Amino acid sequence: MCYNVLDRHVKEGNLGEKVAYYWEGNSPDHHTELTYSQLLSQVCRCANVLKKLGVKKGDRVSIYLPMVPELVCSMLACARIGAVHSVVFAGFSAESLSERIADARSSVLITADGVYRGEKLINLKQITDEALEKCKDRGCSSVTKCVVVKHQALRTKTGAACNKLQTPWDSGCDVWWDEEMKNSPDQCEPEWMDSEDPLFILYTSGSTGKPKGVLHTVSGYLLYTYLTFKYVFDHHHGDVFWCTADIGWITGHSYITYGPLANGATSVLFEGVPTYPHVGRLWEIIQKYKVTKFYTAPTAIRLLMKYGREPLQKYDLSSLQVLGSVGEPINPEAWLWYHSAVGQGKCPVVDTFWQTETGGHVLTPLPAATPLKPGSATFPFFGVEPTILNEHGEELEGEAEGYLVFRRPWPGIMRTLYKNQERFEKTYFKKFPGFYVTGDGCRRDKDGYFWITGRIDDMLNVSGHLLSTSEVEGALTEHPGVAEAAVVGRPHQVKGECLHCFVSLKGSTEFNHSLVQELKTLVREKIGPIATPDFIQNAPALPKTRSGKIMRRVLRQIACNDRDLGDLSTLADPKVVEMLFNQRNEAAA
Repeated sequence: MCYNVLDRHVKEGNLGEKVAYYWEGNSPDHHTELTYSQLLSQVCRCANVLKKLGVKKGDRVSIYLPMVPELVCSMLACARIGAVHSVVFAGFSAESLSERIADARSSVLITADGVYRGEKLINLKQITDEALEKCKDRGCSSVTKCVVVKHQALRTKTGAACNKLQTPWDSGCDVWWDEEMKNSPDQCEPEWMDSEDPLFILYTSGSTGKPKGVLHTVSGYLLYTYLTFKYVFDHHHGDVFWCTADIGWITGHSYITYGPLANGATSVLFEGVPTYPHVGRLWEIIQKYKVTKFYTAPTAIRLLMKYGREPLQKYDLSSLQVLGSVGEPINPEAWLWYHSAVGQGKCPVVDTFWQTETGGHVLTPLPAATPLKPGSATFPFFGVEPTILNEHGEELEGEAEGYLVFRRPWPGIMRTLYKNQERFEKTYFKKFPGFYVTGDGCRRDKDGYFWITGRIDDMLNVSGHLLSTSEVEGALTEHPGVAEAAVVGRPHQVKGECLHCFVSLKGSTEFNHSLVQELKTLVREKIGPIATPDFIQNAPALPKTRSGKIMRRVLRQIACNDRDLGDLSTLADPKVVEMLFNQRNEAAA
């Protein structure tokens, strides 16, 4: 794997001096670039450090780092020596981190002293120490060494750690990245792997609450990320590609690390947030690096839509050629704004559907080859065979709506859940034997286009009719005053379930009775009377994880006035929940 994404380009492809990554920090003052030769050298040094710390082929290494170049180096160093990396998003709590370390039984943990997220300073090392304590409480003391990166933003001009952060230290366990790397040789022969050897574990949320350790293997994943990156983003040698995801999620694994590097591409690695230090930050970066292919999430698009077109007009976005969307179904209004405001009406929008489990895109347009429909993931990628089943497992032909499943495997599909083959079979194959079950609902239109309608658990049964929450959300966000909407079900004496809608309004829009009536009428017109919401609540903000996903479980409990909320450690802003409970009583019925 590592040879294919680095050595091959440097030794055979004459790409040694080509930029692999433009790193852009949280603050615009922090930026650097890393060529393929420099990256190879750093990866070899890190691989030798891991060997020195006792890491062998097949061992697990947990990585809890912000979006810094050392994150990519750590992943590739693991791949180089045959170790299995388990990257944990650096916004997760100590509890979540410890759960993932304990399940993987990692022997080494790589982290940083801290990181700025916007203006907020986060002490990652302290969180790491708490996680390791919790591991011990669980009876798991597998981690023998913790490697700590000194974050550039936290150093003084002399390179020493600054006083803003007190870094707790255990000299028996903790080692500084810089000190270990300094004298480490920059040559390391790659470990040659079997095609089905494990490459990484990535934990994803499970319906039971216990994370699932999705396991991907070497050659199928390499082939699939290489191909999907090349064709879905129409990659060419001179491109500058930017995926705004965090590497802590599958999007970052496939389309920041492995897919782009396998193609010898140049990427932007961005640590910050879209609105810091100003709301034009993303557009500023596109102009700065002349980004040609831009891949982001509908959440980010809707957030930036709130500020209108004015921030975009300060920057030159003419370098853009292809726009991508990932993470959730994109509502048509956001798609159209993305296409017209960001792409200036010239860039195809590739709305990609895939999952942690699929490894790469499974439903996606190909730019300039697939006629687009705003909000549709269009057609399957090469070799992927989707079909739609009803509740009884019968295949539906033509126009249809039901469960999205796949008939045959493809190279990038997960191979198992780590140490839990039984759960793997039960979760993905038991409901409809012979098919891979995505857990998503899907509609196929008369032209054969696929439209993802949301998770099956986000489907609502209202008076015996199956309704998709994302369909209702799409209707609500077509109102010019609505920036974002989230819809959940709540019990209803007559209908069984009814719709409770949370709407975030744009700047000057006032929440009042007439707006509620307009929204109800809009939903009736777009979907039908059966979808008319019973409750519409003003939501100045929605409860989201740090990666931007709406926590619908929390919204369901707010809708039902149930304050037994359980673990909220992944919430970006817990204050939002109390505010929504307070406003719930004002929801217009």
